Amino acid sequence: MPPVRPVATDVTAASLREVMSRFATGVVVLTVGGETPHGMTANAFSSVSLDPPTVLCCIGRSAVMHSAITDAGRFGVSVMSAEQEETTRYFADKKRPLGPAQFEGVDWLPGPGTGAPLLSGALAWLECEVTEAHEVGDHSVFLGEVVSAVNGAVGDGLLFFEGRFQRTGTTPGR
Repeated sequence: MPPVRPVATDVTAASLREVMSRFATGVVVLTVGGETPHGMTANAFSSVSLDPPTVLCCIGRSAVMHSAITDAGRFGVSVMSAEQEETTRYFADKKRPLGPAQFEGVDWLPGPGTGAPLLSGALAWLECEVTEAHEVGDHSVFLGEVVSAVNGAVGDGLLFFEGRFQRTGTTPGR
């Protein structure tokens, strides 16, 4: 079979989404605590710097999470395991209840640094203070200085690849 060669095309939202589906990403649930806590599944999340410890997340400006992070100035991150796909789908569902009701029936603890809900069973947790926010297109890129980073459960990671959830398959014996 001859190699596939790139051909320049017009970039549309649909074509970019299709191409980016080939880039495997980890999956996190971002959370904000306080009087109106909120959670949201995200895969636009990355480490930025070790010194100072900094991560980023990209949030659509029309998302409830955008105003939640903007107002709180801090957020929590639960790095989801493959066993948490159902919880991940729940926090991706725009029809779930908002405010404290969305955390009913979800096992979590408040982060000691931010008060943000950290989901039990996650592979790791981070707590972050927002240091910068940049508007880019219809999203904002939030940079957060990590104030707490803790490893959690052992297991396979949850990935998003080709439009669906998949597992890393890195845990020995799986």
